[in-house]
Amino acid sequence: MDSIKREKAVLAMLGFFVVILSLVLLVPPISQSLAYHDFADSRSLCGVSNFGNVVSNGAILLGGLAGLCFMFGRKARQTAETFATAAEWWPYLFVFIGATSIAIGSAYYHYQPGNERLIWDRLPMAVMFMALFGAIITERVSLAAAKIFTPALILLGVASVVGWALSEYRGAGDLRFYAIVQFFPMVATPLILWLFPTRYTRQADLIGSMLWYVLAKVFEMFDLQVYIATSGLVSGHTIKHVLCGVSIYWLVRMLQNRRPV
Repeated sequence: MDSIKREKAVLAMLGFFVVILSLVLLVPPISQSLAYHDFADSRSLCGVSNFGNVVSNGAILLGGLAGLCFMFGRKARQTAETFATAAEWWPYLFVFIGATSIAIGSAYYHYQPGNERLIWDRLPMAVMFMALFGAIITERVSLAAAKIFTPALILLGVASVVGWALSEYRGAGDLRFYAIVQFFPMVATPLILWLFPTRYTRQADLIGSMLWYVLAKVFEMFDLQVYIATSGLVSGHTIKHVLCGVSIYWLVRMLQNRRPV
């Protein structure tokens, strides 16, 4: 893609962000519904409350640890096969730091679900998603710009969660800023993959990781229905955690096998 087309595409995405921001700010403040914490499977086992939703975070932990082990391995640190520059290495490090922290924060939250614990579930998720968005920008859009964008995106994600938590503490919960930060990368990432050519192979694994996550969200939506359909064996939310672990591993798989184009 030549520089003029690249600049136009970047400006179009920035304009799209401004449009989303404007539309969301027209909506009244959105508080966190307490019904969000009512999960289908609330059974205790071995003294662990909400056992299924707590323990299933082990899949996410395994994916995150596998990613960290790879990131500090010789191939990722001492060769140019996976990362052409150090600037491409750092975003993925925060992806897997975030993923590992998600497992801990989510298990803590699910042990006793409530708004006061939800921040520890959402905070590492914001770090992981923003870091991954930064990694995609680094590899496809602009290496120079990403040196600024990636830290800014991570801080923006953290600020969105902290801002929501503070609004809940003040008794006037507002999810709008958090919703923007979560929604925009999900829309912008497919556009970036379509508009900007990749510099590495194995991009099918990146798309596969995204599809695993979409499937996880589907099971999350049908938490109760899955629980009923399996006669109480497993809930949709528990399966969601396992599929999220698979999604994270698919990123590790991509990095382990990719090469420069």
